[in-house]
Amino acid sequence: MKRAFISDCEGPISKNDNAFEITAHFVPDGDKLFTVISRYDDILADVLKRPHYEAGDTLKLILPFLKAYGVTNRKMREFSAHHLVLVSGIKDTLQHVRGVAHAFIVSTSYEHYIKALCKALDFPYKNTYCTKLDIDKYHVTGKEKAMLKETAEEIAQMPTSKIPQNAKSAEDFSERDQKTVRRLDEIFWKEVTSMEIGRIFSDVNPVGGGEKAEAIRDAARKVGVALAGVMYVGDSITDVEAFRLVKQNAGLVVSFNGNQYAVKNSEIAVLSENSIVTTIIADVFGRFGKAQALTLVENWTPNALEKSRANKTLLNRLFKLYPAELPKVKIITSENMETLAEESSKFRKKVRGEAIGGLG
Repeated sequence: MKRAFISDCEGPISKNDNAFEITAHFVPDGDKLFTVISRYDDILADVLKRPHYEAGDTLKLILPFLKAYGVTNRKMREFSAHHLVLVSGIKDTLQHVRGVAHAFIVSTSYEHYIKALCKALDFPYKNTYCTKLDIDKYHVTGKEKAMLKETAEEIAQMPTSKIPQNAKSAEDFSERDQKTVRRLDEIFWKEVTSMEIGRIFSDVNPVGGGEKAEAIRDAARKVGVALAGVMYVGDSITDVEAFRLVKQNAGLVVSFNGNQYAVKNSEIAVLSENSIVTTIIADVFGRFGKAQALTLVENWTPNALEKSRANKTLLNRLFKLYPAELPKVKIITSENMETLAEESSKFRKKVRGEAIGGLG
């Protein structure tokens, strides 16, 4: 049976959150601006389930502000190339995986970043799906620029909303956070959309949520692989629809240093600073299928691994990297899900830093 390995980019392949980093670099208090908008994104996509809104649309909402502060295609390309931070071992992982399965990257990231990443990894750009953007083709008037800068400042000063556990509607939020969401609704869906730059919202289509699921369908169709033959690796809220699609069709879904959204929708949780774990699971999946990959994870001890069907060269690399204790790799069950989600979220912050690790 033909199989495919499909991975999200930021998290499983790189440590960056490129859009966050670009905003933090080019916009005053851009880190705060991005964090407030990213949480708003989580609320609209996951709690309020706003029609026609997808997880990851933050990458659309920040664009008018980037434009107001003079960000160009060239600046995005150069910044992305200079600030690329890869997960340890990922170049070897992708090289090995391409030998046992069809490999694709499905990412919400802007194309400028994915092109820089593909160049660094010798990975074919044609095997990627990402957010297409030509920021240079949009015009922002002097008046709009001033208004957007003022609005960016206002958003950066807003509190980051807290999502109550099991929240289902706006009423479940504190009065303060309800007020923040109402104001952000006003900013994005009335004020910015009425500007000339507002058309960027209808033009740009971030590859998040349902778009990621659609990209997986397309990639599988291209190479003639059934969805049951897909292994998908992700780490955040933008992967939830992708996880669900692959899982429902009997493929394998893996959370790599994922947050709660990833862990709660995956079958395997990986907590590792090195991608060697992904390589071993993907190698077994590619050669023998899902059942063998799950058996491998169920018996994740040095002794059991040595007796397994895993590639011996890869195992030697794993044991050399982790002589004392192997990285945590677990089958996710209803009993351990909450604990794993907490542990994985904590580990994610350790690997990627508090600011990026805390984003949805």
